[in-house]
Amino acid sequence: MTRRRAPPRPPPQAGQPPLLSATDLGRFCEFLYVRTGMQFGESKRYYIDRRLAGRMAAIGAATFADYFARLRADASEIERLINSFTINETYFYREDRQLLSMSRDLLPEVVATRGAGDKIRIWSLPCSTGEEPYSIALWLLENWRLVDAYHVEIVGSDIDTQALAEARLGRYSVRALAHLPEELVRDYFEPLPGGVRGADFELIQDLRESVSFTTANLVDAETLAIHGAFDIIFCRNLLIYFDDASRHVAVDNLYDRLAPGGFLCLGHSESLARLTDRFEVRRFEDAVIYQRPRDSRAGGRKDGGGPHG
Repeated sequence: MTRRRAPPRPPPQAGQPPLLSATDLGRFCEFLYVRTGMQFGESKRYYIDRRLAGRMAAIGAATFADYFARLRADASEIERLINSFTINETYFYREDRQLLSMSRDLLPEVVATRGAGDKIRIWSLPCSTGEEPYSIALWLLENWRLVDAYHVEIVGSDIDTQALAEARLGRYSVRALAHLPEELVRDYFEPLPGGVRGADFELIQDLRESVSFTTANLVDAETLAIHGAFDIIFCRNLLIYFDDASRHVAVDNLYDRLAPGGFLCLGHSESLARLTDRFEVRRFEDAVIYQRPRDSRAGGRKDGGGPHG
């Protein structure tokens, strides 16, 4: 005789009992933290409950114990869970003062030691649904007169595989394009008649092909090492979701992925002041940028442990 499975719980509504006990919440948050570096806890219980209940309903798990057992044995479900917990709020030309500094200050220093046709590598991590790496490509086309003199490689990476799939499509809503000048929308985006899954415009093919997208986890050095070294890395508004231990791991990983003399752009509210002294702080007219010293021996490594330590 087969025991009938209880129906999965629907997503919790405000005022309902929490989905997880305090013990289960702790186990789940630790599981997510070890794999992503993102720190969740009691203060975000409602957010956790809603997303976890959605995944439980999707696979038919009646209890958290059932789901957690599945999660520990199914790598594909771990991927889907992480996708559901990542935050992908972004838009074109976000924090564009850094883009201005890139073309005015950073790239002239980078190409000072390069010859015509040499490769320049720029990394956007996390790239979410593609607005940032495509913004970099668009900005360079419009604002850097030497863009055709070098082989510029732009890579967008994220832990969220669903976001990466959307990035490769290059389809965006009017809201995502709100900060772009009208002439750029006209020249680089094609209207989607009637809208397609909430998208109003599609980026032109040439620009879509100028960016490659890959999976990467900022607190997992192995997933980063395969990408090689970069001249400029944009890693904005991610460290704010980490605790200090994860930040130390992430910052050391970013340092290792920069070529000597390479530049790191963080979000305007983020700082390396209490995390490391391995970077030089460069204060340009439009942005504060962190630079890996050209002498790779400079700066003593400060290991702060972390989710894998």
